[in-house]
Amino acid sequence: MRIGLISDTRVPGGAKEVPPEVASAFEGVELILHAGGIHVPSVLDWLEQIAPVMAVGRIHGGQAERPTPLALESFSDARVSELLVLPVEGHTIGMVNNLELDGFSDDILPGTLGSHTFADDALPRMVEEFFGAPADVVVFGRTLYALVEEHQGVLFVNPGSPTLPRNLMKLGNVALLELSPGECRATIIDLADYR
Repeated sequence: MRIGLISDTRVPGGAKEVPPEVASAFEGVELILHAGGIHVPSVLDWLEQIAPVMAVGRIHGGQAERPTPLALESFSDARVSELLVLPVEGHTIGMVNNLELDGFSDDILPGTLGSHTFADDALPRMVEEFFGAPADVVVFGRTLYALVEEHQGVLFVNPGSPTLPRNLMKLGNVALLELSPGECRATIIDLADYR
């Protein structure tokens, strides 16, 4: 199964609309997972024209920090959960906007997990504790830094942001996740390659 991964669209704010390059990058995906940073539900509507959408986090009504009355109404959007545990093709995907693993006091950025020494199977246990179920794929957002790293049998993917990569207002990234029984692979996509 081919899945499009996106997070931190931040529309409006980072951009007026989702970059059209996202549609090209997601051509042929069967599902889109949005790892939060959603300001308006119309972003999910736009993505649903490509493939079914599931999302985590909150819809902020155009404001990232203070929910507006519009945001409070949009918590009932059936496409959005606080976190998600999804079995797909013999794998389990855990998805959240802000990944807060025990023992990490800061954001998980590229190289953060690799710079720590963990006891055998410590990361899978931390992931299971966080999601309430074991997961071999973890998709998250919030940091605006794209990453694909595998540690102790868990594939960690942050697709970055299509509108604010590394907090810069420019065309950014999404990711593709390919799952089949016994195999999982993720690739960061530079949307500038689709211009």
